[in-house]
Amino acid sequence: MIDPVVRIEEIEALPRVVFADVRYYLDGRSGRAAYESGHLPGAIFVDMDTVLAAHAAPADGRHPLPSPEAFAERMAELGVSDDDVVIGYDDAGGVMAARLVWMLRATGREAALLDGGLTAYAKKLETETPRRARGSFEARPWPSEKLAGIDDAAGPQNVVIDARPAERFRGENETIDPRAGHIPGARSLPCRENVDAAGMFLTPAELRERFAAVGVTDGATVVSYCGSGVTACHNLLALERAGFAPGRLYPGSWSQYSATERPAATGS
Repeated sequence: MIDPVVRIEEIEALPRVVFADVRYYLDGRSGRAAYESGHLPGAIFVDMDTVLAAHAAPADGRHPLPSPEAFAERMAELGVSDDDVVIGYDDAGGVMAARLVWMLRATGREAALLDGGLTAYAKKLETETPRRARGSFEARPWPSEKLAGIDDAAGPQNVVIDARPAERFRGENETIDPRAGHIPGARSLPCRENVDAAGMFLTPAELRERFAAVGVTDGATVVSYCGSGVTACHNLLALERAGFAPGRLYPGSWSQYSATERPAATGS
């Protein structure tokens, strides 16, 4: 399988590349409108809420994983096939596009984040929406070994990392989910710090230092969560880039956990 992060100059050597624009904003802006104003040539738009998630519910969180069948149908409608190499990007260092890339890699497809995202492409952007023939995309179950439930995220046997900004982890700024704070025992590892000021990924050695600083060791079982199981995928891809074994995604994340009566922690 290809590396989880690729540079723009490496893409020409890859077969059957499909660019996927996964811009998504928590402040209410439209990702589709951003895509329509300018995107990489030939890129498709992959909507977070309708393609990469099922309907939100307190019991499941804000972005539960869609059923394998629903995901397969929507990807086929977008013109993606199982043997395509999907390169996901956004304008936020890959923290949104990571959800698509993780979902594809978890089910055995070739996919990677475009290092630097939209800003890595120096040529003229397109505004036309490409017309792609329906793809051949198989419904494959989500691998149980790559998923974690609420008990796994609350269990001391795992290294649990929180991808949200540090102030949300500490409980100082929560405007989205039912309660402020974090899962007791979790360690703060803001995913937006996996990239530099230009949105380029840190080196594997630098990423490895970040993970080691919060207790990740070779052989550890890592559970990654965030607000709704989206940006947590960025930490999982960074974990792989750093040379550690694949971690597990807690899809419900804080949006599910905080809707329960389980204890919450605040502070650092």
